[in-house]
Amino acid sequence: MLEYHDREWGVPVHDDRLLFEFLVLEGAQAGLSWMTILRKRDAYRKAFKDFDPAAVGRFREATVDRLLTLTAIVRNRRKIESAIRNARVLQLIAKEQGSFDRYVWSFVGGRPRRNGWRTMAEIPAETAESRALSKDLIARGANFVGPTICYAFMQATGLVNDHLVSCFRYRELKA
Repeated sequence: MLEYHDREWGVPVHDDRLLFEFLVLEGAQAGLSWMTILRKRDAYRKAFKDFDPAAVGRFREATVDRLLTLTAIVRNRRKIESAIRNARVLQLIAKEQGSFDRYVWSFVGGRPRRNGWRTMAEIPAETAESRALSKDLIARGANFVGPTICYAFMQATGLVNDHLVSCFRYRELKA
């Protein structure tokens, strides 16, 4: 967790494949600990074709059935089917907007939102931006993208800087 925090969490992401990875992993994390998902991350990369949205979007029922046998990932049919559905939605958004990156960053005005939290208790579970992103994704057919999942996604991919102001990463990412 420390390495993930120090190297990845909150770093602005502008790669559609990596954004898709985080969207899938945040959805898979629902009801579980993030540590559980981090431990399974390599297996997810293998199972979900390095999070290539086009490849995942072509998965069919037989692939879902095979993935449900893999103990190295979260074996939840709804979460697996969600990853496939969301890959298809992401591709449509990328075609419409030019990239999924451009789309998600539009919810924060194209630049990371820098919050100034002093304590963990101040950090919200969702925001107006995460609610807007969630609402739009759901309207487009995505699922496992509620406002809390979307906010965790926005935090992880650097759309928002929610490191505490006392954290060295807050200052590094602010620069």
